[in-house]
Amino acid sequence: MIHGSLWTGVACLLGLQSQWLRVAADDADAAQAAAGNDSLLWGPYRPNLYFGVRPRVPKSLMGGLLWARVEDYQSVQTSFRHTCEQHELDGYGWDEYDVRRGGRQTIHDPANRIDMTTEFVKFPGGAHGGSWGARITGTPRDDADADLKTTVVWYHTLEGLGSVAVADANSAETGIPGDVVFAGHTPELGDFEVRVTEGRGEHPRFEHASSDDKPLDRTLVHSAQLPEDALWQAKAVLFSHMKTQIDELVAKYPQENPPPPAQVYTIQHAPGAGNMHMVQKVFAGAFSFDVIFSSASASAAVTPADVTAQIESAAAAFAARFADVLQPQPPFSDERYAGFSKSLFSNLLGGIGYFYGDSRVDGSYDEAYDEANEGFWEEAAEARARNAAETVAPSELFTSIPSRPFFPRGFLWDEGFHLLPIMDWDVDTTLDIVRSWFKLMDDDGWIGREQILGPEARSKVPPEFQVQYPHYANPPTLFMVIDAFLDKLDAQTAPRDGAVQYLHDLYPLLKRHYFWFRKTQAGDIKSYDRDAFSSKEGYRWRGRTPQHVLTSGLDDYPRAQPPHPGELHVDLMSWMGMMTRAIRRVAVHVDEHDDAAEFAKYDEAIVRNMDDLHWSAKDKAYCDATIDDYEEHALVCHKGYVSLFPFLTGLVGSDGKHLGAILDLIADEDHLWSAHGLRSLSKSDALYHTGEDYWRGPIWLNMNYLAVQQLLKVAQTPGPHRARAAQLYTDLRSNLVRTVYESWLDTGFAWEQYNPETGKGQRTQHFTGWTSLVVKIMAMPDLAAKGGAVRDEL
Repeated sequence: MIHGSLWTGVACLLGLQSQWLRVAADDADAAQAAAGNDSLLWGPYRPNLYFGVRPRVPKSLMGGLLWARVEDYQSVQTSFRHTCEQHELDGYGWDEYDVRRGGRQTIHDPANRIDMTTEFVKFPGGAHGGSWGARITGTPRDDADADLKTTVVWYHTLEGLGSVAVADANSAETGIPGDVVFAGHTPELGDFEVRVTEGRGEHPRFEHASSDDKPLDRTLVHSAQLPEDALWQAKAVLFSHMKTQIDELVAKYPQENPPPPAQVYTIQHAPGAGNMHMVQKVFAGAFSFDVIFSSASASAAVTPADVTAQIESAAAAFAARFADVLQPQPPFSDERYAGFSKSLFSNLLGGIGYFYGDSRVDGSYDEAYDEANEGFWEEAAEARARNAAETVAPSELFTSIPSRPFFPRGFLWDEGFHLLPIMDWDVDTTLDIVRSWFKLMDDDGWIGREQILGPEARSKVPPEFQVQYPHYANPPTLFMVIDAFLDKLDAQTAPRDGAVQYLHDLYPLLKRHYFWFRKTQAGDIKSYDRDAFSSKEGYRWRGRTPQHVLTSGLDDYPRAQPPHPGELHVDLMSWMGMMTRAIRRVAVHVDEHDDAAEFAKYDEAIVRNMDDLHWSAKDKAYCDATIDDYEEHALVCHKGYVSLFPFLTGLVGSDGKHLGAILDLIADEDHLWSAHGLRSLSKSDALYHTGEDYWRGPIWLNMNYLAVQQLLKVAQTPGPHRARAAQLYTDLRSNLVRTVYESWLDTGFAWEQYNPETGKGQRTQHFTGWTSLVVKIMAMPDLAAKGGAVRDEL
């Protein structure tokens, strides 16, 4: 029984945390071989953690970092940092990062009165993917005591086959005075060594008797063998273990003479073999130490001096390459925007993760109903309530993520936007990620729109959103990436054999996915006697409810009410048009000319049906369609992003007959234009800023990026709207950059969306997914300086 109020909070916290450990047998198949080339094998591929390292191997060695201020008992209860959480820190993220070399991350932790820096660098070479080094540095903030006491725990775990053990477990009974060295082996990594260096920094020393049993000027190591499903729950494991140590201290020391907090929150020194090893250091003031992984197949073991040299080399290489590839253009060419742009892009790259695990899919849901009946959403709710979801075999995914604290997993439609700036930096990494996504495809051509792989990923997702349904689509933005790749390929004069072979390998999957869309998302034109060029080219998102069309990505954007099996969605029709043009280009490159001719016919029919089925002469906008009470075709117009989709996806060219009206809508301050970017829904719409207000007014960078991109194309192409498009492009580009930059300065974060009235960032914090598209926007040309030339040409 724990006695005394001083101990109560400590015991309650650690005792309750231990129940988080959920142990389950893992019957997954044997580990697969590491994917990709050596320079991409290792990385901070655990983006849900403030700092976590793993290889692209399904079950292997992983590492992670925890830290806390240990100056009093009360603050410790909430100060341990491990997983990224919203509103926990003043700011954190990669200041510079290259996926092949490494970089530097800064973490501002005001509650713990410390700024943490984690630097990670790679040393490719050898037969097993090379080596790496991580430098962890703590700097007390201005409001901290000079001897600020911080406990830091580095841990590594091992899933699957292999072994890891402390190389000299008998070196010291009360702690290890120098470097801690582990020796290990796995089938994929071969023999290796992990070294946690002694580092630099002072250690607290107390007069209390407990200091004799566990002096803090040494490194404590605890090794254990745990069920595999417990390994990802490192914080809970740590707390549960610490509780056993606290129980011993409570029994040994009376309430009036408790050990200091820095002494209390320590692990038992028990080094040895196991699949989880915790390495703890306690510092007073500033500190720094290295974690170094050296592959035995490399030419030599990595030293701290090597880590220092590689950190400097990686920083210089990143700065030089960024200036060459993504340097902001006027009026954003001064140094403050360069630092901002580097940070957002580095966080996009630093948010790339590797995920492996099982997932939940309800395949019977398709058989329960086909959404052909009125009231289909009620049948869908009943089908979901029956909960026929099954756990499917583990799969792996290499992907960037939208947000480390809130969305640390793969999202299909986000990924296409993520990869557009990454493509400019590293084409091979981009194509590797695209390939990883398409490997998830089932035999029918379906890819789950949200990839929640394994229990660690599921821990961040409410149960009602974990199940995926094989007739649910998501915007096919990966085809935008393929299209961008073809642009680069067409501009290349060097040999292209490798690129063409990649397209040959991917083409069957692209084709299967494309025809899955055409089959499962087809709309009904024939049954309602609609007047259109084609009786086949109309499309409808499945998975609708009266409140949401989550599959569209525009969750609560207003649609026809009530939902109807005869409705048609203009945004999906637009995506299908973009998709058709992209796959047609691929077909030409891989010499599938019959396919290319077939896709050309689909393209023509989509463009003509877009006007026949979705253009409203009354509203001068593209609109969704439904079936009215008289069983006739009717348009439902909520002006906003949906209205712009034919333009955003490139289906309306510089000579398009409706382009003038589209530009009018973009420029109208009573509808979409604001000083901070284009609103998602018209300011004049009755549903503006109502309900959840998710896609009902706020500014989203992904849609604004598409608008800027298309305006630039029009501005650079002779036509009647060229000058106006150039001005809109210039003003919108400026508004967007200023909005994201000022909010970043104010808060330290990029955000999921921005308020159209104030420009303030809102919703999800540290949203460095598609909001990072502002980097590409800054790198676009400055047409303001060329305005005279444009006018002269006209």
